[in-house]
Amino acid sequence: MWIYEKKLQYPVRVNKCDPNMAKFLIEQYGGADGELAAALRYMNQRYTVPDKVIGILNDIGTEEFAHLEMIATMVYKLTKDATAEQMKEAGLGGHYANHDKALFYHNAAGSPWTATYIQAKGDPIADLYEDIAAEEKARATYQWLINMTDDVDLIDSLSFLREREIVHSQRFREAVEILKADREQKKIF
Repeated sequence: MWIYEKKLQYPVRVNKCDPNMAKFLIEQYGGADGELAAALRYMNQRYTVPDKVIGILNDIGTEEFAHLEMIATMVYKLTKDATAEQMKEAGLGGHYANHDKALFYHNAAGSPWTATYIQAKGDPIADLYEDIAAEEKARATYQWLINMTDDVDLIDSLSFLREREIVHSQRFREAVEILKADREQKKIF
């Protein structure tokens, strides 16, 4: 089903060890509007949408896994040289005590990822509007993360991710219009 290339979708570079920024980035790793929740939401919903839009959900869900890999790389690079004291000062003391510097699916506040973040109503249009909202919330979060760093290399990667969220939102909007047009066509049996 997938072909894995051993490279990131977009390069990830950071200028310095910054566990404070890593703590905030973890929101996009294991938060409600993060990449894991998005990928799983879309891959799950693809089974209950009409054939005309399955590909959109599958394509975007797959890309969200690539974004998850980018966020994981950012967090790793921002924390790999951090001392235990720096992790503690950044508010990651509990994370460090439980996981050392290993990534773990939780949000910036430390709450673990939960399947309750995923929505699937079974109504394709309702689900697609949920997906549009998820992409717009992720776009906003990426902008706020950009606002919180002065690392130009990190800003570059985050800007790429923010722009992809915009594209995903647009593609979901197109899918809604496809389904609305299909629903409004007269069916003759």
